[in-house]
Amino acid sequence: MSSKAKKKEVTKQSVIKQYATSKDDTGSPEVQVALITDRINHLTGHFADHKNDHHSRRGLLILVGRRRRLLDYLKKVDSERYEGLIKKLGIRK
Repeated sequence: MSSKAKKKEVTKQSVIKQYATSKDDTGSPEVQVALITDRINHLTGHFADHKNDHHSRRGLLILVGRRRRLLDYLKKVDSERYEGLIKKLGIRK
């Protein structure tokens, strides 16, 4: 495994640990939204240097849509968890 892959895995594990609702939680909406948000933030920085990378921009739009659907689900199921998550992540709305 390359050092870049190791760093990415460490970052992913720290995000999972921070947003997990229980000890072995990796699939809750909170964790999924946090991981997607981390990827969105990374891609947003990528576009500062690579303005014409339209293929990655499409991937970004797909991620944003997926995050929106997860947030809509969480809002429908438990609005308190939704409010706490968007405040913790700094997502506007």
